[in-house]
Amino acid sequence: MTDASARTGTPTGRILFLSHSHPFGVFRVGSHHYARVLSDRGVDVVHVSTPISLVHRLTGRVNTSRLTGIPRRAERDRDGVLQIVPRTVLPRPLAVPTVARMLQREGIDAAFDAVLIDQPLLWDSSVRSLSSRVIYRPTDLYPGGVKHALQRRILDQADGVIATSDEVLRGLGDLHVPSLILANGAESARFAPPRADASPRGARCVYVGALDDRFDWERIEGWALARPDVEFVIAGPDARPPRALPANVEIVGPVPYADVPSLLHTARVGLLPLSDSPLNAGRSPMKLYEYLAAGLAVLARETPGIGASSDLGIEVYTDDGDADAALERALAHPSPNRSGGALASSASWERKTDSLEQFLRTVPSRGV
Repeated sequence: MTDASARTGTPTGRILFLSHSHPFGVFRVGSHHYARVLSDRGVDVVHVSTPISLVHRLTGRVNTSRLTGIPRRAERDRDGVLQIVPRTVLPRPLAVPTVARMLQREGIDAAFDAVLIDQPLLWDSSVRSLSSRVIYRPTDLYPGGVKHALQRRILDQADGVIATSDEVLRGLGDLHVPSLILANGAESARFAPPRADASPRGARCVYVGALDDRFDWERIEGWALARPDVEFVIAGPDARPPRALPANVEIVGPVPYADVPSLLHTARVGLLPLSDSPLNAGRSPMKLYEYLAAGLAVLARETPGIGASSDLGIEVYTDDGDADAALERALAHPSPNRSGGALASSASWERKTDSLEQFLRTVPSRGV
């Protein structure tokens, strides 16, 4: 244990994250933030992301233009986290190097005080040998397929579970190891509007995030038609609306994480238009807290993890029948939304990391 970790109560000196996403694109995920905060607290953090395979590059599953800026070898980022984005011929979980082998190739000591894995595809038999404390940190529901099968293998070997929502934890079935529900958070200070930003914002709604099948394009169209005087801004990569959208919908493409706060500060309402995808039931959207921290009211489809809190500027709808009324309530909330700031501050990544560290202290280690 390092001197810094002893001062802060951090229970581990070296932590390995096995994550579904690398931090060199436009998105930031929970593992990136935990790694950043832990590194700042003196922990030696290694972060391995899902390998980029030649097969995916050749078949177009990975946009080659987005490979620029992704290091080919292990590299410490500005936060001191050692980042590894492996390059392989075949995708996981086919015949590719084990995690232990990936570390060995980079000359990295493969002994850690804890391993936190949120990407089932990164599981292999070597992971258990890397630490006496392996924690599974599921962030999504995996009702079937390869990830479901790998998840079962992880649960057979894990020493603890940290799930991002009640639904995700329930989806794991009966557990015989310590567990914790730890929802996603936000960099509250980064997203907070300037103190001078006190004037009410105009009728502008914004969404920032992934535009896959969990996103409801038809709901955006419905709102835009109902309120042609309101501007709807959609930011994210690979936008594929099913048809042409009304003129008051602007699709701006991917926005770098560093530029997201300034975009949010131009809007009055942050949108979470979740589709009927069953996977949305288990989501813990980071954007909920980032919107609140940035002074926006939030308009979201209701899920087990997202409920209404009108006093904080969180409005929800269940279907098309009440979606327009929810939009009106969100637009009517005082702007900037100061009341939601306290909730966003309580969900800072520093506080989330406090909870993660406390949980690690309770998980017994086993021999490897």
